[in-house]
Amino acid sequence: MPIVFNSRVFSVEVDKKRFPNGREHEVAIVRHPPSVVLIPLEDDGRVVVIKQYRAPIDRETWEFPAGSLDPDESAEAAARRECEEEIGRVPQRVERLAALFPTPGYCDEQMIFFRLSDLRQPPADSPHKPDEDEDIEARSVTVDQARTMVARGEIIDLKTAYALTLI
Repeated sequence: MPIVFNSRVFSVEVDKKRFPNGREHEVAIVRHPPSVVLIPLEDDGRVVVIKQYRAPIDRETWEFPAGSLDPDESAEAAARRECEEEIGRVPQRVERLAALFPTPGYCDEQMIFFRLSDLRQPPADSPHKPDEDEDIEARSVTVDQARTMVARGEIIDLKTAYALTLI
């Protein structure tokens, strides 16, 4: 398929595609690498959520940490890396919970959900730091508090709202 747009985050392809019923239709597909969604758990059962600015909606949001896989990186390795980059902690336990496509009508991104626990401080010489365009605040809340944040409209991120059902 011809790429009509390419960025560091995703690309867009537009072409004709033959559907299972034999008919041909023009389709536009957003190509996005797989991503990981993290549910970091404190030893006392609280979860770690982050606040960050989201340019497409021009506001800050509370959500679970998440990020795209780097080329040739496993989902588990990405979960460990993103946890350290976004909340400054290294998980000793990483458990894969689910893998879903959030917008299969136009995008091929797969979100892989992980529960992370036994969170520890990273080594002093760790290379994992927040991305240049990220200004993140981490906060530990109870699961009930996080669910209340969804009900009050403080958490508006669908991946986070769904992830709360996995706990």
